[in-house]
Amino acid sequence: MQKIGLIVGNTSNLYEVECEEKTYMCTARGKFKQEEIVPVAGDIVVIEITEEEKQEGVITSIQPRKNYCKRPKMANITQIMFVVSLRMPKPDLLLLDKQLCFAEWLGVKPVIILNKIDLDQQNSTEYIENIYKNIGYTVIKTNAKNIEPETLHIIIESLKQQITAFSGNSGVGKSTLINAIFQSELTEEGMVSQKNKKGKNTTTQVKLYKLEEKAYIADTPGFSTFDITEIPKEEICHYFKEFQEYLADCKYIGCSHIKEQECGIKKALEEGKIAKSRYENYSKIYEELKEKEENKW
Repeated sequence: MQKIGLIVGNTSNLYEVECEEKTYMCTARGKFKQEEIVPVAGDIVVIEITEEEKQEGVITSIQPRKNYCKRPKMANITQIMFVVSLRMPKPDLLLLDKQLCFAEWLGVKPVIILNKIDLDQQNSTEYIENIYKNIGYTVIKTNAKNIEPETLHIIIESLKQQITAFSGNSGVGKSTLINAIFQSELTEEGMVSQKNKKGKNTTTQVKLYKLEEKAYIADTPGFSTFDITEIPKEEICHYFKEFQEYLADCKYIGCSHIKEQECGIKKALEEGKIAKSRYENYSKIYEELKEKEENKW
């Protein structure tokens, strides 16, 4: 007997596959290793039931993926909520811009959550909110430890009909926020080290939590670095949304928007149409990818 289901988690070589109202513990056929395809959370799979009473089965095939993330390993996500802490750890806009770039490349909807706004001593909240709202991104402000019902309602509404990954560096409050959404201690909350103010990574594997029908949330491992080497440096400019309307104004084909003269992006920057921080982060990402490409071999 075969069924189609969604992988919601895995431990070692066992996969939790949700099929309608049941969850089956499944192994994967050896052919996947031969084909160098590994089932991951978010995959739609066909399973063969081996023990119905014990709810056990074997994954026999993986449906074509809409998208795939290497780090952390996930498939078919439709939305990423990027959680940015205003303090402990301080906001990392370079990391955020890399993540937004990756979301645009992946073709999923990005949402920015500014967390720990009650701890903002540098008045950064409004500054960051304005930058990203002006670009067209959804920005939600919250304090996950004491979230207001209205804000929680806004977040939950935006999660409906989506497979959403929560992302951000360690200690920003992803797990705390997920627990608030479910009103339950579903995830182990990360503790921020008082010594170095950096988050201690507590989530080690991707796990999908079902909020309601067709709505799942992924708690992903925290990270302090983010690699987007899948994207060629020449294409990065296309994933900075606000750059799009000015790319045609560049005089030279293949303009990197770094050193060239008569560059549409640099002209827009001078005229205040592009935020300085965004352009600076674009330049850093471009140079970082350039260096990695040059040292690849």
